Amino acid sequence: CSDTLKESLFEKLCQLQCHFTWFPQKDNTDFSDMKLRLQDSIKLGVKYQATSYNQLAFVNCQQGNYEEAIQNLKEAEKIWRQNHKDEFERRSIITYGNFAWVHYHMGQLTEAQFYLDKLEMICKPLSDGPCYAAMIPEVYGEKGWSLLSSAAEYYEEAKECFAKALEQDSENVEWNMGYATALYRLETFSGVSEKQEQSQPVRYLHRVLELNPDCTVAVVMLALKLQEFNEAEKANELVEEALKKTPDLPYVLRYAAKFYRIARAFDIAIDLLMRALEFTPSSAFVHHQIGLCYKGKLLTLKNTAGSNYPDSAPFQLKSELINKCKYHFENAFELRPSFIIAKLDFAGICLINREANRAEEIYNDLLSLEDLAPGNKQALALQVGLFELHHKRSESSAIICLLEGLKIHHGSKQWKLCYSNLRKILGKQIERNPRDSKAFGILGMVHQLAGEKDEAVECFEKALEFDPGNEEYLNALSELRPST
Repeated sequence: CSDTLKESLFEKLCQLQCHFTWFPQKDNTDFSDMKLRLQDSIKLGVKYQATSYNQLAFVNCQQGNYEEAIQNLKEAEKIWRQNHKDEFERRSIITYGNFAWVHYHMGQLTEAQFYLDKLEMICKPLSDGPCYAAMIPEVYGEKGWSLLSSAAEYYEEAKECFAKALEQDSENVEWNMGYATALYRLETFSGVSEKQEQSQPVRYLHRVLELNPDCTVAVVMLALKLQEFNEAEKANELVEEALKKTPDLPYVLRYAAKFYRIARAFDIAIDLLMRALEFTPSSAFVHHQIGLCYKGKLLTLKNTAGSNYPDSAPFQLKSELINKCKYHFENAFELRPSFIIAKLDFAGICLINREANRAEEIYNDLLSLEDLAPGNKQALALQVGLFELHHKRSESSAIICLLEGLKIHHGSKQWKLCYSNLRKILGKQIERNPRDSKAFGILGMVHQLAGEKDEAVECFEKALEFDPGNEEYLNALSELRPST
């Protein structure tokens, strides 16, 4: 009988809108890292603390820390009660859903049912669908923020959540800010900016500032977008204004530091990040950003006269910068072992320091890992491909790696670099031997993966001209030109 009760309860729980139904509870999620980041955001006193507590409860439950999870949910409930008296019930839908799930995992079925009953009372008047869930802006909005604080593969879904919240409440600052943040991150991820007048992130960041001129995080994000459009003066004014208004807001410090790093004002950026580090000393993100600033300084010094002579001042400075880069990149991946980009940056510094063997060791370790997130896999394929090309002088190995990268995440910055490097290598091979059927065949595949059908057909036809009857090329052609 208790099994039947458990099954029927589980069916109801699966209808809920909360973290337990939003996220795949998969093994390759780095819950320890997510926990650190959520604890940091709570410590920083961000506006959406209750959302962070809700997500933290989910993480703690996944790790078996049930009592801690219950405590997190009580904190979320307290914040909703204090800050949203009038809409407390609407705001509590996700918290109560999480409560029900945690009690279920603890085997406390009566308590789980208690929260389901509460949800039924709140949701029935708000919903036509299942009586335990209500798709209202507060639910869409919190889901959006939770997805944004998870991983890049959830950004598109987060954007859709905020869009749905805005359909029902277009004046809400919180949902507009969420939508602008999702757009901003998606555009940063692809590395493609529209023209300024067509840029969606710019449009929505302006919208946020119309609704709340004091949102300094939106101000610095807007400055970063304007910097991309070469509006340096206006962007600079915005960053200075934001830092004047909120000199100690860690997210403002982080974005402002990125702005100055891109502007190559590395020392200012490092100062801001050191201030941010005081608020969150265990932030892998901040350590990585500091490492990038030192790397920027190192690259400007790399070709300075005398930088290769051990007794010279430039050489001493170069050694110092190499050590600082290593220190911060190492800190980043020690604090967050799944921070693959920081490990790749560390390997890059090893290459600058002529420690190719150490870099290769890092690459081999990373290549042996399973369940890498797609973005990390692509960044690794790109960097290993370039290492094979420039350090091992092996075009064939480089092509294999870069093709792997090309098969992942179409349209990201890394994808474009895999694409342009492959075009360059294959172009040179064809220049050296205009009858190289293999090079034409691979170039055909590159065009095919890029969705460039006509160019792909042309390359496979060329490949067949020099290697008649090759089945691989014939199959590729028949796929590209299905008979009508």
